[in-house]
Formats: sequence, structure tokens, C-alpha cells
Amino acid sequence: MRLALTVVVATLFLGFTARGVDPQESPTGRGGWNREGAARYLDEQMDTWLARAKQLQTGQGKAACVSCHTTLPYVLARPALRRAMHVSRPTPQEVRVLEDVTRRVETYDAHQLYYDSDERKKTESRGTEAVLNALILARADAEHHRRDASEPTRKALRHLWEIQRSDGAWDWLDFGLEPFESVDATYYGATLAALAVGTASSTTQATDATVGLGKLRGYLADHYAAQSLLNRIWLLLASTRLNDVLTPAQREALITEIQSRQRDDGGWSLHTLGTWRWSKPAWRARAPGTVDASLLAKADGFATGLIVYTLREAGVPVDQPVVRKGVQWLRAHQEDVQVSQGIRPAWRAYSLNFDREHGGEKGEPWRRMFMSDAATAFAVLALVASD
Repeated sequence: MRLALTVVVATLFLGFTARGVDPQESPTGRGGWNREGAARYLDEQMDTWLARAKQLQTGQGKAACVSCHTTLPYVLARPALRRAMHVSRPTPQEVRVLEDVTRRVETYDAHQLYYDSDERKKTESRGTEAVLNALILARADAEHHRRDASEPTRKALRHLWEIQRSDGAWDWLDFGLEPFESVDATYYGATLAALAVGTASSTTQATDATVGLGKLRGYLADHYAAQSLLNRIWLLLASTRLNDVLTPAQREALITEIQSRQRDDGGWSLHTLGTWRWSKPAWRARAPGTVDASLLAKADGFATGLIVYTLREAGVPVDQPVVRKGVQWLRAHQEDVQVSQGIRPAWRAYSLNFDREHGGEKGEPWRRMFMSDAATAFAVLALVASD
């Protein structure tokens, strides 16, 4: 089983044995930011997550759960950074994530769920994982320009449609934590599903996806007006892969709104991109813990990186002021950060739920960097798309 899986993963990563430049030896790219340092930060933080995340029984072994703050941004950004550094060989972390996800897909009927404390969490876990697995595998196929989806991707997409809700969305983990694990994140999950389906080979969608796609498009359209700006930004990104999820008028109005939220310094603040609800009755309309309001009031790397990357993917030219100023902010805000491995250059973003910057029960050093993992990945994507 292990040998067969290794062959599958190697096939998914066509060119795995191709020689490339070692990230530590690659010269710093143009654009005034440290690509090598960003690569080192992302790789080491991914190692930390793989070592410390919840380990789930999967077949005969274990697999780390996929996180929206570290794993998914890493999978989206690291191949792009490799290409910018002229490195063809995938990182060990990329291989490990893809191997884990492939094994999870192959054991859908038997593996340990993300969370299984009650039936609701089991349902939420199934929906969340189905979306994340499909997106990760579809991206692996697209990375190598495959005409036909790989068998793991096909299986992930079949499962995605099988457990789609009647309203067109998927059940999503809700722990009352913004922005990735709250009741409002169900729409975010649907945009990731749209991104996955739009990224997958068109031949994969020819048979079993027609009904599901119709329901997904209907859900995204029917609930659009009630969404936070952050969720609508995710939909704008999904629209660059899947047609007919935004009208031309919605697209133009959304880009105008995004530009209106840009700060004078050129960045955006995650805190200002939503009316956060946290969704748990015990702390509805307020964070479950104390947050650092002074940090949340500033522009951050996650909001700025996600927005600049999305605008570039949507075709907004790099010389347009909204993009140009955002790029300038990103180039100016890669900073040395103390992490467990030492000092590393990264972009910062901060928790909407707890003050993780000043120690205490919720201030563990590795959790402090969760949002900065996402910030660094999307800053990389934005800068690579703009260089």
C-alpha cells in the first residue's frame, strides 16, 4: 500500500526527479523582497504544523489534518514560489501533504474524521474535508497541466458531489472562530469548492457534476448579498477559475468596493473586511477572548496579500493604483519574525479571536503565527503575480 501510494504521488508531481536550484542557493529575485527567506519560513512552518497538528488514523498510518491557515495557503503558494525561484522539484512538505490527502481520499469510508465528538461535528468534518481535499488535488493536477484529472482527483470530486447539501453548499466546521471556522465560513467553503471545480480538468466535470454545479452556482448567487467583503473576495478569486458565479456588474462593483477599503498606506486590514459574528451563543457578536485592537486596526499581510493576488488573477493590471499601492505595501512589510526555528522573514497578520501576541493561555508561540502563515503565503502569491 505504501509503495503504491508513493508511485501515485510521484505521478501526481510529474517532474518530481527533475533537477532544480536549491531554495537556499537561488538568487534573490527582483522586486525588493526576500524569496529565499519566505520559502524557508513557509517550509519550516509547514514542518511545525505536520508535526504538531492532530494526527488522524488513515489506512495503516496517520495523516495530519489540513488547516485553512497553514496547509491550504502553503499548497497554493509554494509551487508558485518554486517557479519564481526556478526550482522544478517539489518540496518534501508538498509531497507529504499530497501523500496525506491522497491516502485520506482513498480511505473515505474508514478513516478517522477531523472531529467526531458528536454527529454535528462529524457532518461538518466530512463537508470541510471533502472541499479541501478536492481543491488540493485539483491544484496538483493543474500544476502539471494535465488534460485529464488524476484518479485521486476524480474520486475526491465524486465524493464532493455526493455529500453536497441540497442548498448547494457543504457543511463546514464551526467553532465560533473567525474567519475560517464560524457559521459565516460556510460560504467561504463554497467558494473553495468553486475554486476546486473550476481548477479541475474540464473532462472531469462532463458527467456527474452538472446538477451539483447548478446548485453550487445557485447557492453562491442567492447568498451573495449577505456576505462579508472577505467572503466576496474569495468568490472573486473563484470566479477566475469557474464561470458564471459573478455577473459583470457584481465584479465591477466588488472591485470598486475593495479599492474603497484600501488604506492610505496601500494595505488592507482583515478586521475591516467583515462584520464578525463568531456564531457561538456564549459570545455572539464579540470575540471569545481578548484581542489586540491596536494590531487589528493596522493593515496586515493576509488581507493585503489575498486582495492583491485576487485582483491580479481577476486581470487588474499591476500598474493600476489599487494594485500598485498594495504591492508597495507588501514589499515594505516583509519583516524579521521570531519563530521557534529562529528569526525568519515573514508577513504578519493577527487573530480575530484571541490575543496571541502577549503569551497567556491562548498565546502559544506556534499558534501565534497561524494567521501569519496565511499572510506570508498570500503575500508571496501576490508578489509573484505582480513581479
